[in-house]
Amino acid sequence: MIFFKKTLVFFLFFGAFIFLFSFRGPLLAQEFTSGNYTVLDPVIDLGGGFSQSANFELQSSLGQVSIGPSASGNFGVNLGFQYYPTVSSPVVFATPGDGQANISWTVANGTLGWNVGGYNLGQSTTSGGPYTYTSVGNVTAKTVTSLANGTTYYFVVQALDALGNVIVTSGEVSVTPASSGPSTCTDHSATNFGGPLPCVFPSGGGGGGGGGGGSGGGTTLSAATGVNFSGRAYPLSTVGILKDGQLAVTTIADPDANFNVSITGLSAGDYTFSVYGEDSQNRRSSSFTFPIFITAGVVTNIGGIFLAPTIAVDKSQVKRGDNIAIFGQSIPDAKVTISVNSAQEFFEQTQSDKNGVYLYDFDTSPLALDTHTTKSKAATSSTISPFSNTVSFVVGDKTVLASAGSCPMKGDLNGDCHVNLVDFSIAAYWYHRALSDTFKAMEASQLSGDGKIDLKDFSIMAYYWTG
Repeated sequence: MIFFKKTLVFFLFFGAFIFLFSFRGPLLAQEFTSGNYTVLDPVIDLGGGFSQSANFELQSSLGQVSIGPSASGNFGVNLGFQYYPTVSSPVVFATPGDGQANISWTVANGTLGWNVGGYNLGQSTTSGGPYTYTSVGNVTAKTVTSLANGTTYYFVVQALDALGNVIVTSGEVSVTPASSGPSTCTDHSATNFGGPLPCVFPSGGGGGGGGGGGSGGGTTLSAATGVNFSGRAYPLSTVGILKDGQLAVTTIADPDANFNVSITGLSAGDYTFSVYGEDSQNRRSSSFTFPIFITAGVVTNIGGIFLAPTIAVDKSQVKRGDNIAIFGQSIPDAKVTISVNSAQEFFEQTQSDKNGVYLYDFDTSPLALDTHTTKSKAATSSTISPFSNTVSFVVGDKTVLASAGSCPMKGDLNGDCHVNLVDFSIAAYWYHRALSDTFKAMEASQLSGDGKIDLKDFSIMAYYWTG
């Protein structure tokens, strides 16, 4: 009898075992939770199968036992739910016209192999939407016509993957179309007494981004030419705008990290602007730099700027197995992703506090004895910043605390303590051009000091290059 019971129990367990591992579909596992994430019912795939394409074959199954990349000459696979591709949010430019608006945006840059397949342009007459979306293809500019002059329109841009799925949405930018009119006029009224009076056109003239024609007996022509910048930096941080490599204006972000600043009195033409933030510890962000053509008589709005976080580490060298603190500042309550680049790239996540400050203690046990780099980016529910500057540290056999960072002796044209493509672009703008008085002083202190930009200056930048 005892033998019969033992045999029955054995066959029951054996049958359950066979049933479990003969199941050809995914099984749900338990809930996993840490301080950084919660995974509900992750899938453990016990099934097999065979798949192939022109470039690779896959036999059996791939499971999420651990994270990490696998690759061959033709394809690569990142295993694990922590490996997810992202793209940075586009920054949108809006220039008003007569019954139309010229909308353009920066390219949404992808990571982990996620390429942008196209864009949707959203339009609304209400800030915050709802928006009506139009597919515009894989382009970075669109002229929207049939708009009402004097009405403010709001635009956002969605980036799509190759399958048409929305992967990120830009911030919002506004524009008010206006009818065009002459830039000068002669007033012959007896009340002028030789003094300046605005030009008034009965049909409604005017222009300027965010401006527009009035109603009734006429509209004063706005001859303003400039740019409005709006976006998010860090709470109560300093935000600087460089125009062709020279500091044009600064402002202070509000407690929610929002900023809005304008540069007016510009001439029509091509400009290169750079936007940077400086956090509460005087750490400067990477610069967001872009070229733009300014149209005479209008103000171009540039919205949805999301500055990259600042970043620093507490050790220049860390003993392998000890923690290294990676910290900085971004917008309040943001999800901050930290990348540590090694033979394998590690991604960790933390949350910024109400002041935008974030901190992550990274365990260096998996890292080789070598030099490594780290960078960070921030995200809200719909927008993602670019990556920050890159900071390097050494994993060795002892720990050395980080000292206050030193800036390159030469070549740093925008004052961010790096010599990189931003500085190269600034120098390239002045190549074979007469230098302004302001830039002459910069060239004298940061480059060769001969009063011109030539190959000698680019050689100096190459020597002090930090990337």
